[in-house]
Amino acid sequence: MQTKVLVAYASKYGSAQEVAEEIAATLRENDLVVDLKPVREVKTLEEYAVAVLGAPLYMLHWHKEARGFLSRHHEVLMKLQVAVFALGPLSNREEEWKEARAQFDKELAKFPWLTPIAIEIFGGKFDPKKLHLPDKIIVSLPASPLHEIPASDVRNWTAIRAWASKLATQLQPALPQ
Repeated sequence: MQTKVLVAYASKYGSAQEVAEEIAATLRENDLVVDLKPVREVKTLEEYAVAVLGAPLYMLHWHKEARGFLSRHHEVLMKLQVAVFALGPLSNREEEWKEARAQFDKELAKFPWLTPIAIEIFGGKFDPKKLHLPDKIIVSLPASPLHEIPASDVRNWTAIRAWASKLATQLQPALPQ
């Protein structure tokens, strides 16, 4: 019997979706049966043995749809193997990566029942030209941490695939001796 995996994501501008798609593809390449869905479309988790949940960190908070997913499905998630990832840093500065990890850990601590088998932070993507009006207003404020930050994409596709491959290995059933 194959392990059925749900890769669920929340994404405001599509970057987390692209990462989730790559993770799902890598898991499939490793012989896992995978469904890929936005968290808002997930009604039940009953058919899954594993849930991989990913979303970006926005203004130091994990995407609200990801937090809502954990709250809505916590009873079932407690019985599944769960892996989580966040997209955060918009540069390769070590300080920014440490801050993103600390913030992600703080966000996950709000769900003390959650014991992920894998947790990862990936670099994010930022394109000020694609922002919706409310975000444009926030970014335009001099006090905004994103004020006058140029477009960037620090997603490391090799690291994303490596994390998903490692996760796939963890999820493979033990081979009979």
